[in-house]
Amino acid sequence: MPRPLRVAVIGYGFMGKAHSNAYANVNHYFPEVPFRIERQVLCGRDATKAQAFADDWGYAGVASDWREVVARDDVDLVDICVPNNLHEAIATAAAEAGKWVVTEKPLAMSVAEGERMVAAVEQAGVPNMVWYNYRRVPAISLAKAMVDEGRLGRAYHYRAQFLQDWTIAEDLPQGGAALWRLDAAAAGSGVTGDLLAHNIDTAMWLNGPITRVMAETETFVKERLHQETGKVAPVGIDDACLFMCRFANGSLGLFESTRYARGHKALKTLELNGADGSVRFDLHDPQYLDFFEYRSKETGDKTAGHLNGWRRIHVTNHEHPYMSHWWVPGLTVGYEATFVHALADFLAGAEDKTFKGPTFRDALDTQKVCEAVLRSAETGKWEATGLG
Repeated sequence: MPRPLRVAVIGYGFMGKAHSNAYANVNHYFPEVPFRIERQVLCGRDATKAQAFADDWGYAGVASDWREVVARDDVDLVDICVPNNLHEAIATAAAEAGKWVVTEKPLAMSVAEGERMVAAVEQAGVPNMVWYNYRRVPAISLAKAMVDEGRLGRAYHYRAQFLQDWTIAEDLPQGGAALWRLDAAAAGSGVTGDLLAHNIDTAMWLNGPITRVMAETETFVKERLHQETGKVAPVGIDDACLFMCRFANGSLGLFESTRYARGHKALKTLELNGADGSVRFDLHDPQYLDFFEYRSKETGDKTAGHLNGWRRIHVTNHEHPYMSHWWVPGLTVGYEATFVHALADFLAGAEDKTFKGPTFRDALDTQKVCEAVLRSAETGKWEATGLG
């Protein structure tokens, strides 16, 4: 019989909604998990908005002070869905109070903050997770299985993009509840921490540690009106970032992210090329994984020339990751399902330590790469990540 797990969510924005949907649905689609989610409290600064959100998503109560929430005896898990500059304080306090802690990405504003957060959860011995949800796209999870099975052979190249266009307008302000991602004081960085962090996490999950990077960043709009002060202020985030890298396995990587790619709302792609095969993925067609097989793992033989070419795998069969929990083969799941999958994996392995991540410690590795990328953009030199 599943045991109750009482959840407090801090924040009611985009990620608060995505996470709340996971809490509302995980027991329906993954009934075997050992916990029954109880949406105990929703915490937000605006009491009216918090109450409306809580009513919509079935939270038992609301609060306006996260400090009060982490101290409550009727809360088991604290979920952090607020700007990055608040992650450390909330996570550390929650861990010290013995709560399970999960947080939106990136882990922290800096490696130093991230190290303190890792120390807090590990010293307290509490289960923890960072919501790098793209690992849980079934097609990407299938790519991971294929890599682990040795179907790609020795890795040569990894490339990834994450392109958007929502900040091009020069009159778009920075700061405030909706646009804190444009404010360096709240976000820490721009596309590096917001978009590339996802790509980096997925890349290292599939292809191992990134050991050194060479980066270039650009801030196209240098000043914006700050919504909280009413004054025009310098923009401190990166609007675009490109970097080359080396992986510990000897392969080369190429990453690109921008919020200035007109016409792209969320073009997120990856491709991994190996000696025996390649895989590629596009978030615009998330139900598909493209696979090129040069040599069969089962026979060791090269694919016959007249059959050689890219194949498209429709990742909806019950043999595919997570799909046996959803619909009949041929029917797809969407973005929201990735959070359900992440939560199901966390609940299944949190107590017996079989959860395979990303934990805070895993996310700290991504933080180290992000910091090295930004450091390289400043120095104009190759920078070591400290990984590998």
